[in-house]
Amino acid sequence: MRVLVTGGTGAVGSHVVRNLVLRGDEVAMLARQDSDTWRVHDVIGQVRTLTGQLEHPASYRDALRDFHAETVIHLAWSGVLGKHRNDCEQAYINIPGTLALLSEAHDAGVTTFVGLGSQAEYGAVQHVIREDRMADPTTLYGASKFAAYTLCKTYSAIHNVRFAWLRLFSSYGPADNPEWMIPYLILELLQGKRPSLTAGEQRWDYLFQSDAANAVATVAHNESASGLFNLGAGEARPLRSTVEFIRDLIDPSLPLGWGEVPYRDDQVMHLQADISRLAAVGWQPTTSLEQGLTKTVEWFRDNQQRYRDVH
Repeated sequence: MRVLVTGGTGAVGSHVVRNLVLRGDEVAMLARQDSDTWRVHDVIGQVRTLTGQLEHPASYRDALRDFHAETVIHLAWSGVLGKHRNDCEQAYINIPGTLALLSEAHDAGVTTFVGLGSQAEYGAVQHVIREDRMADPTTLYGASKFAAYTLCKTYSAIHNVRFAWLRLFSSYGPADNPEWMIPYLILELLQGKRPSLTAGEQRWDYLFQSDAANAVATVAHNESASGLFNLGAGEARPLRSTVEFIRDLIDPSLPLGWGEVPYRDDQVMHLQADISRLAAVGWQPTTSLEQGLTKTVEWFRDNQQRYRDVH
């Protein structure tokens, strides 16, 4: 398969790129001129890099057509960190950029478009979520993801493009962004610090990122896979036990700052994906939470220096 990936230098995207390369696919990444490719350094020589910006379709149009992709996997999104969840750029950069990419891809002969959505599209749901749950986002991030999903779904139906949208729940893994909870926790504990935390009463669905990547690649390869899919581990563990497991891997004597961070007004206390639709197209997570956390702690222990200047 000839596949173009956007967001391939990101935490999840890098695992998707690596998964596709290992499957033997011809892979191209759309990336900005100044993109840092450190997360895909081991496979970058096997990947074609197309330089361009999603918000400027003319910057990548010719390269996309020259590559003759069959499939586009769209993972890029501006403003994914929590502090940017209600920035207006969620709407005026990401939505037109996503729809323009789909249009350009269709014009270039692409027949499959796979997009990465978010559980934030559902809003503050407090139970196991199925795909037929009505979207009710509480952030501009979630609303923009849902708008992009709706527009791409409609465009794809009009133009006979196979369309799949995977709503990712919480993910974690090596080389993750240090501002997310699990990397933050690991880096704080590795330095012997006391991490500030909520009361930890949540039950959270955490998926290892290489498993998430395998789901994306599986959907891209399965011609019968289309529509909306929840992407998670399918189980919700108590957050307190997850945090304590990480702490114990590093140093059981280290203190934890329970209750030092207040819950958000829209705090979800039980986040869990029903993943039966993905199971029906041949995917299941293969990494247990304990296995994934152990691998993640080991990676961050070996690569602490990379985060010294940003943490």
